[in-house]
Amino acid sequence: MGRLCERCAQLIQDFTNLVRKFASRVAELFKECVAMLSECCCFNSKRSKLGHLYDPVLLSYEKQAAQELLNHMETGFYDVPVGNETLEALRIMASSETFELQNSAAIYYLHMSQHMNSQLPAGFLEPYLPLLQSSELEIQQLSSLSLVHFLLEGNLNKELVVQAGLLEPILDLLESGDAAVQCNSCACIMTLAISESNREAIGNAGGILPLLTLAKSYDPRVQQNAVGAILNLSRSERIKSILCREGALPVLTMLLQSADSEIQYYSCGSLGNIAASPEHHKAMLAIGDKFLLRMLVSLMSSSVQKVSSQACLCLNNLASSGEVRDHLFSMDVMPLILSLLHSSSKDVLQASITLLSTMSHSPEQMNAFLNEEMLRHLALLMQAEKGNTVFIVQVACTIQNLCHAENIEVIVQSPCFEELLLSLMDCDNEEESLQYLVSCIAELAQYEYTQEHLIKKRDKAFIKCLVRHSAFLEHQEVAFQAATVIKHLSHAGEFAVELKPFMNDVQAYLMSFLTHPEMRFHKIAIATLHFLCKDLDFLKAVPQSQMKELLEQKHQQTEETEELLRLIINQADKLNLNE
Repeated sequence: MGRLCERCAQLIQDFTNLVRKFASRVAELFKECVAMLSECCCFNSKRSKLGHLYDPVLLSYEKQAAQELLNHMETGFYDVPVGNETLEALRIMASSETFELQNSAAIYYLHMSQHMNSQLPAGFLEPYLPLLQSSELEIQQLSSLSLVHFLLEGNLNKELVVQAGLLEPILDLLESGDAAVQCNSCACIMTLAISESNREAIGNAGGILPLLTLAKSYDPRVQQNAVGAILNLSRSERIKSILCREGALPVLTMLLQSADSEIQYYSCGSLGNIAASPEHHKAMLAIGDKFLLRMLVSLMSSSVQKVSSQACLCLNNLASSGEVRDHLFSMDVMPLILSLLHSSSKDVLQASITLLSTMSHSPEQMNAFLNEEMLRHLALLMQAEKGNTVFIVQVACTIQNLCHAENIEVIVQSPCFEELLLSLMDCDNEEESLQYLVSCIAELAQYEYTQEHLIKKRDKAFIKCLVRHSAFLEHQEVAFQAATVIKHLSHAGEFAVELKPFMNDVQAYLMSFLTHPEMRFHKIAIATLHFLCKDLDFLKAVPQSQMKELLEQKHQQTEETEELLRLIINQADKLNLNE
């Protein structure tokens, strides 16, 4: 073990002296007891046997147990693993009705929790039960504190703690009159509640109400850990319902006004988790006539970045409701959201762009805020966060939601539109990013202004990218949306020329679309062919017999299919005459 400071060295020495002194005293008391028993006439016939069986054996055992603990205290827990001898000694000491023995076991656990670099064997949880259930306040404090250390340092399997039967005594300690014990037990619950199975166990054991009571504690440490435990518990769908039923909503809402930023953060996070389930929205908004919304909007301006981002995320979950969005617009929240897009914190940026995307589901109210400055900043975000799926998806969703005739020119002329095109051509994009990007561009491409702009660009890299994605049917939605863009551009009349360098690939994906089991793929292929086959050069390159065969195989031919067949036959006749 490394060099200790004077205070730690003195504490270890004091503990060593205490154990030695007490072990010696226990041995003396036991010898006196045996001697007194041996003097009784009922034991006269067994005197020699008693002395032989108990006196040396128990004295040796006590010395061995004490020595085992001392060895680990002196050599540390780095190289010498705790063994069965240590465990047996702890069992005896922890189960003892004598304060000194129990206290020594609790101190030993605390020392272990501060110095162990490995997992605590599961068997060592057993002595914790009598320690946590001790009637002595000091033992409760020490044992609960060591358990917190083990859990926070990852030296204990969280599920094993519950399986070992320690949950009930931990919950009992929540009702202790001592703030230190309450603080430690709340911290234990907070850490245990990271596990889904443990969350269910805590809810079933009735742990919610005591935590809500402690969330109103006057001790800031207790209050903080209690609300932290509620945050982790609120990740369970069933626990969210229990929290609402037990009156958590007004408690958590009032805690948003706390002077402690950690309590604000935990409360905001808990409310955000509850708000993820729309069935709780009505109850949340009923508190003080939208008081929750006002508090969350206020916290968006918090100087503590994680509180600001958490407020945005909570509002985002609530804003899935059109009614909530209307209330937020009436509270003039948009300038605040746009100001957060300038934040230096990635968490705040991510939360604010997510909220902006959700607010854009009310485009008629968003139009007033759609301007060059907003689009320029979205472009800067995409440049700075290349490859970040969350940013790409949210920007693409925002633009797609705002795709209305009156907005198209300002969007297409903005640097944000150029960033959308560049992001689509990024080979490192994940499927989710690609899907939202190409869907957004497909939405924009249905407008003539966008079609003309893209055709004038004559960007071969962009066209090649569209064709490549259309042919990649492993990503069906990406392929469909990319093909939709090609169909819209083909409608412009001059696009067939741009597709000629990629003719084979275009034919291949159109053929695969015609044989796809989904009707929407048939329709997009037929519509695209309808426009492209008007170009003689394109038609000449198409294998007409194969195309005719595929079209004729369709059992239910639409008018468009029949028209396309007639077009192919007529154009083919013209080609034959020219030859």
